[in-house]
Amino acid sequence: MILLDECKAKLSEIRPLLEELKKALDIDRLKERIAAIDEETQAEGFWNDAAASQKVLQEQSKLKKTVSGFEALLSLADDCEAMIEIGTEEGDDSVAEEVDAMLEELKAGYEESHLATLLSGEYDANNAILSFHPGAGGTEAQDWAQMLYRMYNRWAERHGFSVKLLDYLDGDEAGIKSASILIQGNNAYGYLKGEGGVHRLVRVSPFDSAGRRQTSFASVEVMPELPDDITVEINADDLKVDTYRSGGAGGQHINKTDSAVRITHIPTGIVVACQNERSQHQNREMAMKMLTAKLIEIKEKAHLEKISDIKGDQKEIAWGSQIRSYVFMPYTLAKDLRTGFEMGNIGAVMDGDLDGFINAYLTALALGEL
Repeated sequence: MILLDECKAKLSEIRPLLEELKKALDIDRLKERIAAIDEETQAEGFWNDAAASQKVLQEQSKLKKTVSGFEALLSLADDCEAMIEIGTEEGDDSVAEEVDAMLEELKAGYEESHLATLLSGEYDANNAILSFHPGAGGTEAQDWAQMLYRMYNRWAERHGFSVKLLDYLDGDEAGIKSASILIQGNNAYGYLKGEGGVHRLVRVSPFDSAGRRQTSFASVEVMPELPDDITVEINADDLKVDTYRSGGAGGQHINKTDSAVRITHIPTGIVVACQNERSQHQNREMAMKMLTAKLIEIKEKAHLEKISDIKGDQKEIAWGSQIRSYVFMPYTLAKDLRTGFEMGNIGAVMDGDLDGFINAYLTALALGEL
């Protein structure tokens, strides 16, 4: 019965955490808001404004997902407790292994939900746009940019988020010259907002016949996908718009006409591109959304009064300082230089196991340590 007693002790540690989580998520208030929206949808004229009604329903869907997620954790805790009681009454320790696995699932679910309570930014609930750019170093850096591209795609898969390819430009020999993706899911931007910056790789280069150790850099830009009702004043004379033939990794989904769009914001040097929508108009629309999000991000970080105050070279603004190092040789370690969080299993990190880094960053941010 020792194993079951250990499970019981673990469950008793998690129970108070679930109560704290209930208060932090304000579950009772969320249920009241869901009920209020149900009444609102029955009101006369609610469906007359399709855009407004859709926005309300999207809010309700997010609230329901939060509540159902929390209630699923409570149900899992109750199931653990029931199995422990049955095993104890029957003197059967064999269920302990199954209960322990359930407790691990419960702990992981709690940590994910707790992480969401740290998200309070204006755009944290939004989808996230990620762009990847290699640093100097040719093929080596381009390969590293592609490795980061894969890493964040795998992270999204782990969390059940969908990924939409926006732009992809192959490297000369390997890797990518640039790429952009849209990660769609509740709180995607909130989770990933701390991932923007320069990422450093140390490894024995597969492109060096002498087998020498190389250091490579690539940057990741993270922007929220903004709602359609958010607009900013951008002078058309400040934009250089180029169209070109789509290419890269889109396969059959890429339009083979000159539908790809690249927009350069001349005052800042910011360049955005989109090629995976089905028409030039749609690509331009998405590229403008990306540009708007980037300009708003810079404006808010620099505490500027208006968009037109943003001047200077985009690379100096966007890259910032190195945030994380990934070492493959002579030892394996991924370390965040802002929080000090590190993982020795570099393979797991490159397969998208980034939650420890994200949790550490958001916790430090909430505590005012960053």
